Amino acid sequence: MEYDLQGIFDALLEGVVVLDEGGCIELLNSEAARLFAVSSEGMPGRKLTEMLGPDHPVCEIIERVRSSGRASIHDEVDFPRRLAPAVPVDVAVSILGEGDAGAPGIAIALRDRSRTRTLREEISERERQESYGHIAAGIAHEVKNPLGGIRGAAELISMDVTSDRARRASRLIIDEVDRISNLVDELMIFARGDRLELEMVNIHRPLDALLDLLEFERGHENVEIRRVYDPSLPEISADPARLQQAFLNLARNAIQAMEETGGTLTLSTRMTLENRIVGLDGRPRPTIEVSIEDTGPGIATEIRHRLSTPFFTTRRKGTGLGLAVARHWIGRHGGRLRIESEEGEGTSIHVDLPLQPPAQEPDA
Repeated sequence: MEYDLQGIFDALLEGVVVLDEGGCIELLNSEAARLFAVSSEGMPGRKLTEMLGPDHPVCEIIERVRSSGRASIHDEVDFPRRLAPAVPVDVAVSILGEGDAGAPGIAIALRDRSRTRTLREEISERERQESYGHIAAGIAHEVKNPLGGIRGAAELISMDVTSDRARRASRLIIDEVDRISNLVDELMIFARGDRLELEMVNIHRPLDALLDLLEFERGHENVEIRRVYDPSLPEISADPARLQQAFLNLARNAIQAMEETGGTLTLSTRMTLENRIVGLDGRPRPTIEVSIEDTGPGIATEIRHRLSTPFFTTRRKGTGLGLAVARHWIGRHGGRLRIESEEGEGTSIHVDLPLQPPAQEPDA
């Protein structure tokens, strides 16, 4: 039985490159082509150093291996790519033996560590969300049940008293009970496994809807709003109401950061080349990026890691749930939320969304 050697190597999750004694490519699989940001077509016969440049870290490792005659393994090499950001890659280079010209051939194995990081981050985030769910369920049981009784008692008091001051006090109790009840309802999203109502959605639809809502809210009068949309984006399978809630929370946070000084809120969309999201098979999934950027004061480095923790807030009137809720619904869509901020230079929040949530991925 004959096998297609190229097909076998293309099925591997690691990148594989084989060079002849002259440094020309004999074999380059699809994962290696992705990491090098080239097409695998027409690669055999080309010199790797001419394709990547002699200063590329892989070429430097190859030269050291040729000189020493020993295999070499390097963890998390900063791997520059054409038209795409650098990624951390494990690089293993070994000698295949001497060729016809007496020089050894070279075998190169490449493993994209950004995938491992992404999966590790997703597992950590899932565990964190589960812990929030347990806390929320306990709060709902211990706090929300008595709230109904307190509200009912306050209503009875308001009907029996004649003093305006007593009526105002009972009204205050009712309003505060309702506020606490709404907070518990928001927190309960971490405990409930609410089903997403999926449909094919143009990502600009929930973004435009949230901007319509913001027009009727106070606080954005001195904020300019810009839309930088990519009209060529495909539709994605998503729950538009949940995405709108997530994006609205993020946009409100951005506007609140600029309330005093004013500034610009920019909503932008694009297809990404960074392959930030991987499927269960470890392969990158087509991804859309939504960015919400403000020109506010930025976020202090020492508190950035706490921003998605429920009830953590830097604002006097904030509940500390907006970002946590946004991250929850984005995660339910199989997406990721990233925060980039420098003090005095504003904040950018990037949301990476797959074209289909994990549970909705078609069988290969």
